Amino acid sequence: MKSKPIVMKHFSTVHTSFVVDFTFTNNITVLTGVSAAGKTAVFSFIRESMSLNPDIVCFNYLDYQKSMNEILMEIKGKLIVIDNADILLDNETRKYISMDEHNQYLIIGRNPKNLFTTKENLFELVSKKRGEITEFRIEPYL
Repeated sequence: MKSKPIVMKHFSTVHTSFVVDFTFTNNITVLTGVSAAGKTAVFSFIRESMSLNPDIVCFNYLDYQKSMNEILMEIKGKLIVIDNADILLDNETRKYISMDEHNQYLIIGRNPKNLFTTKENLFELVSKKRGEITEFRIEPYL
C-alpha cells in the first residue's frame, strides 16, 4: 500500500527544547512506539501547529464526540493526525481511511494491529538528545 503523501512530505515544529522533524513517504503513516516514547507529546506539539498550519487537523480521545467517520467525511486536503488510534478507530473508520483519496494520515498508536500497517508505512518514533534539545523523528519499524 505505497502511495505518495498528498498533503505534505515534510513536517517540522519546535516546542521549547523539543524539535519534531518528520518526513512522510506514504499517504498513511502509522507511528508506533513503546509506552513513554513521546508519541502523545509529539501529538501535542503537532496539535499546537494547527493554529499556524491550516492543513493539519488533530484528533484524540478528547475530540471523540460524534462518529469519527462522519467527521472525516467532511474534511478534504488535510494531514489528519489521530492519537491513540488503536483505541479510537472502529472497523468502519479504518476502512474509510484506507480508501480516502482526499486526505493524508498520521496514525499514532501503541499497538499497530488493525491500523493499515505494511512494511512501507509502519514507523517508530525515535528521539535523540543533542545538548539541551530533544529531536523526534520517524524511522521505518524493523
